[in-house]
Amino acid sequence: MSTPRVREFHEDDLDQVVRVWEESRSPDRPAVYGLSEVLGALRDGGTAVVLTVGEVVVGAVVARVFGDRGWIVLLAVADDWRGRGLGSAMLTELETRLIARGVHRLSALLVEGQTGTRAFRDSGYETRDLTYFERVVPLQPQEVGLLDALGGRMLPRGLWQRLAGMEHEKELIERRVVLPLDDPDLAEEYGVIPPRAIVLFGPPGTGKTTFAKAVASRLAWPFVEVFPSRLAGSGDGLALALRETFTEIDELEHAVVFIDEVEEIAGVRGGKPPSPLQGVTNELLKIIPGFRERPGRLLVCATNFIRALDPAFLRHGRFDYVIPIGAPDAAARAAIWRRYIPAGVLERIDLDTLVAASDLFTPADIEFAARKGSQRALETAVYGDDDRPRGTGGPTTADYTAALTETRPTLTTAIVDEFTEDIETIARL
Repeated sequence: MSTPRVREFHEDDLDQVVRVWEESRSPDRPAVYGLSEVLGALRDGGTAVVLTVGEVVVGAVVARVFGDRGWIVLLAVADDWRGRGLGSAMLTELETRLIARGVHRLSALLVEGQTGTRAFRDSGYETRDLTYFERVVPLQPQEVGLLDALGGRMLPRGLWQRLAGMEHEKELIERRVVLPLDDPDLAEEYGVIPPRAIVLFGPPGTGKTTFAKAVASRLAWPFVEVFPSRLAGSGDGLALALRETFTEIDELEHAVVFIDEVEEIAGVRGGKPPSPLQGVTNELLKIIPGFRERPGRLLVCATNFIRALDPAFLRHGRFDYVIPIGAPDAAARAAIWRRYIPAGVLERIDLDTLVAASDLFTPADIEFAARKGSQRALETAVYGDDDRPRGTGGPTTADYTAALTETRPTLTTAIVDEFTEDIETIARL
């Protein structure tokens, strides 16, 4: 058998280096650096040596160079050649070449137990007590341009946590929707099929759009809002534009697709002659089953008028859940007020009074009233005749109650009664 030897990496070695990298992988201990980063180092002027037996590559070490520091992104040895000190031999040869390039500090990041750990220790590398942070961005480079063309975007992390109040709705959506999508392996273990499409319904201003965005943020998936009214064409042309939009969305690995006021294109069909939008409704009904076949995506449709939707649109097999998003209860209203009242004056505010006075107010109504109250306090302090010193007073309960009396709530008891009836007859949880 030939004696192992270490030599410089040649481009012809690439396929064999990939093979060695694959052999060195441990499914339960994923490496810090992926194959793309190793190949990037080889392409971009990195330094690499290989271990060969005859013409066969059985080991490789690859490093990137940044000024006087070298980062080792791969140390791999084929299974049959481990435990013979060959990793240390490759490191020694690599160091010689890096020193010649002006490198005097070498670093490596390994998961404990990963191939090469012993070689680094035997070669005099010291461990450092560091905290390593990593986040995988769920958007492939080739998807960036497509997402931009679709008008989609990655939403900031934390929108779910910042969603004030509505704890009942949050818990329901977290359990039914987010949990199986976020951990599909666990869902499969329990025989749960992750949802592919849901409907959010409720009065205007109750936060349906906010919930859709928060779900995308929670999953760290791209958010794409489809505006049927903005698609090119009309009638059959609009149906074609809708189909082409979903064909483009299908190229994304993950996506939360949102259609607001879906009743505009999924209303009850009928009439003579047929409505020009009937073809769009038919097309959307055809699109949904195909959309559901792909994992890693969620269609969220929102409507203020659930009764206006075509019955075929809501049937089982198209939407997994039909979820009501109603007016905030007292606990939710309190949480929303806390979000918009300045922290420095919150302890002086009679929150119970504001909560009671904002019954039938939606989250959007409360936000408007809170901002109006704060603006009222600012103007009073600067231009008014009260005793509040400029810069030291801040809003009072009276400022907010005055703003409430000047704000017309979105909801009425009739709207709430109709919504309650819809929950009983249409909701699917």
